[in-house]
Amino acid sequence: MKADLGLSNTEFGWVLASFSLAYALFEIPSGILGDRIGPKKVFIRIVLWWSLFTILTGFVNGLFMLMLVRFLFGIGESGTYPNSLIVVSRWFPVKEMGRALSWVGIGSQIGSAIAPLIIVPIAIAYGWRAPFFVNGMIGFLWVAICYRWFQNFPSEMKKITTSEKIFIEENCRHSSHHSQMHWTAILKHRNVWALMAMYFCNQWANYFFVAWMPVYLQEGRHFSENDMKMITFTLFVAGFSGLLIGGFVSDWLLKRKSLTFGRRFMGLVGMGLCGVFILLAGISSNNIVTAACLILANTFFSFGVMSSYAVCADIGRNNAGTVTGAMNFCGQMGAFFLAILFGKMVDVSGNFNAPLYLLAAVSLTGALLWLAINPAKPLPHEEKIIETKVSLNL
Repeated sequence: MKADLGLSNTEFGWVLASFSLAYALFEIPSGILGDRIGPKKVFIRIVLWWSLFTILTGFVNGLFMLMLVRFLFGIGESGTYPNSLIVVSRWFPVKEMGRALSWVGIGSQIGSAIAPLIIVPIAIAYGWRAPFFVNGMIGFLWVAICYRWFQNFPSEMKKITTSEKIFIEENCRHSSHHSQMHWTAILKHRNVWALMAMYFCNQWANYFFVAWMPVYLQEGRHFSENDMKMITFTLFVAGFSGLLIGGFVSDWLLKRKSLTFGRRFMGLVGMGLCGVFILLAGISSNNIVTAACLILANTFFSFGVMSSYAVCADIGRNNAGTVTGAMNFCGQMGAFFLAILFGKMVDVSGNFNAPLYLLAAVSLTGALLWLAINPAKPLPHEEKIIETKVSLNL
């Protein structure tokens, strides 16, 4: 795409940034919408929009059109993770949240691992535009399944026993006795701001892995397309393992230690080791060592992501979608800055390793911010006032 459209690293950075900016701006509204109308309708809107603009990406012919399509793409995709967390907060007991959230992340890691195995061969055979058409059609199939099968609450599902429905509703984070808060009231709490600042740092690493890393491996480290494909596949398989292990360890620590210790430990260790291995990847002159360090960095990165979303449910409860939207807004703003700065630093310095030093520093800062987050301190919820009208027959 870069070669065909004649894009410099700086221009390609702005393409990536246009998506992140739109995603950030519409993240809180999409989270609020999910809390109010339920995640099912929001998911259908997201994937329909996502599929359409994935296909339209295959028709772009210049920088401006590509930035416009990616911006509109970001508007549509915003709200994915806030609404995923709403589902987890409604469908899973608190003691199973770590494992449940792991599978949300695992889905993303599996997709990222499989994608290069599909996209690279299609792009080599038919050009870079063809994969966008194929991937867009997959989304329409998903929407059909979601529309017919998925429900917002366990009570709406037909093939679940009454005892299981009662068990979930009594042990999950969502409560019918709590009211929803306005998003401006949510943003007044220091705990939420600490979470947002941490996730601003967190998403620098994530956006490097999913957006800039293939370019880094090919242009910065001179790996072939096939080598890049296999490293990317291995990296996201490792991320899959990290999420699976992290979910079980988090739930185990919650039972053995405390909620606060479990969430903080996984977040701090995960982001901290991610930053360390990214730094080592940039310092090393050996390509094999660099590839191994990046794989390990994404493995530990998965620990922090899982804990981040768990904290949103811990403190947000019925407002989990809004809290996640606020956190993701800051996360995508971090991705916005990374997208721009990575390409600009490469063009100015002529060195693809220079941005990795900044990326490592930001990740380590995010690790320390976990010490300011208290998952055991939820937002103050007001009890719902249930009005009943009694008509008297006189």
